[in-house]
Amino acid sequence: MKRTSKTLEEILGSIPANVQAEVDLSFEISDRINALMKQHGLSKKQFADALGRRPSEITKWLSGQHNFTIATLAMLSSFFGQPIITVS
Repeated sequence: MKRTSKTLEEILGSIPANVQAEVDLSFEISDRINALMKQHGLSKKQFADALGRRPSEITKWLSGQHNFTIATLAMLSSFFGQPIITVS
């Protein structure tokens, strides 16, 4: 029988390492923001209002698919009083 679809390992194995690292980092950032929101008891709407943003933008941030600028990450770190990311 001829195989017509790739296995998940084959598909994931074909993703370049730099792309996989970018995706992983993006999801780590969104997970960090989500954790800090929960720690501070903030809903998406409350968080958006506090930052002067739309809730839809917060939803995009939490999706793991947003390309954050350094300025936005610095603003979020200041808002929470904790780093969003650390550089070693």
